Amino acid sequence: MQSVARNFFTLAIVYALCGMALGLHMGMSGDHSQAPTHAHVMLAGWVTSALFSYFYYLFPAAGARTAAAIHFWLTAISGIGLVGSLYFVTAGNEAMEPVLGVASIGFLLGMILFACIALPAIYRRA
Repeated sequence: MQSVARNFFTLAIVYALCGMALGLHMGMSGDHSQAPTHAHVMLAGWVTSALFSYFYYLFPAAGARTAAAIHFWLTAISGIGLVGSLYFVTAGNEAMEPVLGVASIGFLLGMILFACIALPAIYRRA
């Protein structure tokens, strides 16, 4: 497995483990106030990273480009910032809202970059 696909899959596993641990904690404590964070960790983190990994596995030429490495780091850093700050905002720390906003914009930019990488790759191959 090439490096970008491997990196995204590793990130996906880390997100899955963290999301499951948070879900287990919520279930055991009976406090489900972090449900939005749990959902973001599982969907934006685990599922999205796993899908990115699968794409780069199927299209190794796209994963070999510098843009793919930028995509990984932009998504990894902004995604971790997004779920981390969301945890604190959901817990009542409103001072983290600007961090959440910047991280969310970074995550969106990562998806836009992915679209710029993926769409030409799938139409060239078809």
